[in-house]
Amino acid sequence: MAEQQRKPQKLDPVWDQICDDARVAVHDEPLIGGLVHSSILHHASLERALSYRIAMKLSSEEMSAQILREIVDEAYADAPELGDAARADLVAIFERDPACHRLMQPLLFFKGFQAVQAYRVGHWLWEQGRRDISYLIQARVSEVFGVDIHPAATIGKGLMIDHAHSIVIGETAVVGDNVSMLHSVTLGGTGKEDDERHPKIGNGVLIGAGAHVLGNIRVGSCSRIAAGSVVLEEVPPCKTVAGVPAKIVGEAGCDQPALTMDQILNGCPGE
Repeated sequence: MAEQQRKPQKLDPVWDQICDDARVAVHDEPLIGGLVHSSILHHASLERALSYRIAMKLSSEEMSAQILREIVDEAYADAPELGDAARADLVAIFERDPACHRLMQPLLFFKGFQAVQAYRVGHWLWEQGRRDISYLIQARVSEVFGVDIHPAATIGKGLMIDHAHSIVIGETAVVGDNVSMLHSVTLGGTGKEDDERHPKIGNGVLIGAGAHVLGNIRVGSCSRIAAGSVVLEEVPPCKTVAGVPAKIVGEAGCDQPALTMDQILNGCPGE
């Protein structure tokens, strides 16, 4: 009777694949067995593994791993959408980054993924009115990963940040779903305004390395921003912009530039 009353386990193909990857990794390289077991195989879910990983990465003399883990566990318990976003981010990285060969890799090794998951917890804290702890997490993420995302910023699911060095996303910035960006991207302001002062990035946008998008401007969905560009004006959907200051140089080249990761100005594969 007890067996019949048990609730069936929720299917989680992403977590199942991560665990399979972990077992293969331990078999292939026993020297990382301790890391893989403590970070993945000792946990019953992706949320628990992320809680452990974030706490280990961000802990310091100012905030212990135990306290951080309690905070992250509370966030995942209260907001299941955080786990959903983490899964979408993992799949985005696996599908778009040719350097990612296993779903396990971002969880263990990719600072962009780890930084974004820590930001998501900080954003949850911000929404709960726990501003000082959210600022603490922002500071530690910046120190540890070189990624500075204000906890008040709004970021959708399926975000892929490649290399993730020197990323800056400001307080009133909004990033849509399925966005891809490379290193040294800034979504910043242009002055000391107190209100909306940071960019609003649509869904499916590709932002090249070193691009700076400044001010309360909109970047339309499925557009492309070329590497090194400085964007100061609104970008219509499905366009490519390049230059300093950035100007429209053509169409986006394909329906989903953030998914193809194609940065060549004359189009996307298959066009």
